[in-house]
Order: sequence, then C-alpha cells, then structure tokens
Amino acid sequence: MSAHITRINPAELHQPPGYTHVTIVEAGRTAYIAGQCPMGLDGALVGPGDLGAQIDQVVANSLAALSAAGATPADVVRSVIYVVSSDQQMLGEAWSRLTQSPLGVAFTTASTLLGVASLGFTGQLVEVDLTAAL
Repeated sequence: MSAHITRINPAELHQPPGYTHVTIVEAGRTAYIAGQCPMGLDGALVGPGDLGAQIDQVVANSLAALSAAGATPADVVRSVIYVVSSDQQMLGEAWSRLTQSPLGVAFTTASTLLGVASLGFTGQLVEVDLTAAL
C-alpha cells in the first residue's frame, strides 16, 4: 500500500468488518473510476441472473480501469458497491466474494455497500465505483 494513504479506525467507533472508517490521502493525484458494470468487451451483460459471474466481471473490469489509471487495488481509497437486493445474506455474499477477489484489498479502505432497487442495465445485479490515490 502506498505510504501516502493512512487508514484509521477510531476507538470511538465500532470495529468494521474488513473496511476502514477513515482514509486519509496525504497528497497527489486522484483517479475517479466510473461505476464498473458486469459488461463484457462486446458490451453485453455477463451472467444474467448470476451474481457471482457478474461480480467476477466487475472485478476484471475494475482491475483494467485501475491499471489504465496507473493504479492497483492497494491505491483505492474509497469504494461504493451497489447490489440489487434488500436481502442481508445476498449483500453479505457479494461483500465476501468481492473481498476475496483479486480486487479485495480495495475494500479495506473507506467502503460502502448498498442494496438498491435497480441498476442501469436490464438484468444487472452489481456495480462498483472506486476512487484511487495515484
């Protein structure tokens, strides 16, 4: 992880399950990665109805976007995860798959997991947006 990124969990706040309450970036440029969708290179939705397959595609797309910015998952300072569900178990499964993926370290920083009613593409179940310190 970059020396210019500090992660803090204040004693006055609950211990978070894997992420950090506060992330401080000392200096430098920032990359804002648009919400990555489970779309293949051909523009078609990958894994209709299959959350796991969609997460895997979102991870691959996110890694490509970070690389294009000259960043790695360790440079991520903020993430927002959107899952089409209000079911706590499904949200937990999405969190677990993401944090155990090659993108996993990105979610150890300031992170938000949201259950939403719908996303931009028909059949889309997940989307991740990232902010990275360069």
